[in-house]
Amino acid sequence: MAEISSDGAAGEAPHDSLAPLRLPDDRQLVLRVMPMPADANGNGDIFGGWIMAQVDIAGAVLPARIAKGRIATVAVNEFVFKQPVSISDLLSFYARVERIGNTSITVNVEVYAERNPANLQVVKVTEANLTYVAIDRDGKPRAIPKG
Repeated sequence: MAEISSDGAAGEAPHDSLAPLRLPDDRQLVLRVMPMPADANGNGDIFGGWIMAQVDIAGAVLPARIAKGRIATVAVNEFVFKQPVSISDLLSFYARVERIGNTSITVNVEVYAERNPANLQVVKVTEANLTYVAIDRDGKPRAIPKG
């Protein structure tokens, strides 16, 4: 697998101060998708809004399991685009629960692009923190089940 530096830039093996990044093993793969031409802007890069929508979908997977029911996105606490995404990049979305409150769950999502299958490069393209709240059928916050 190709190595990338901690800032998400592809290149040579990192210097001693930068540990090589790999696809994470401390997170769960929650979504994998390949953007299509309809998802690109006039420059050929994928729209940031499309990536944000996919991150929201991916970020909701673990909270939905934990909440055992309906959830809603209540905050995008942080969203960083580290590298452009291109048509045919294979995007992998990895999530980790950061915090479970009484009614809310905060998740960190990292997005990696696999590029150039003939000479594979793996690049971290996006990272985000989102908060979801468990809601009842009327859309009101409800307690997250224990255990």
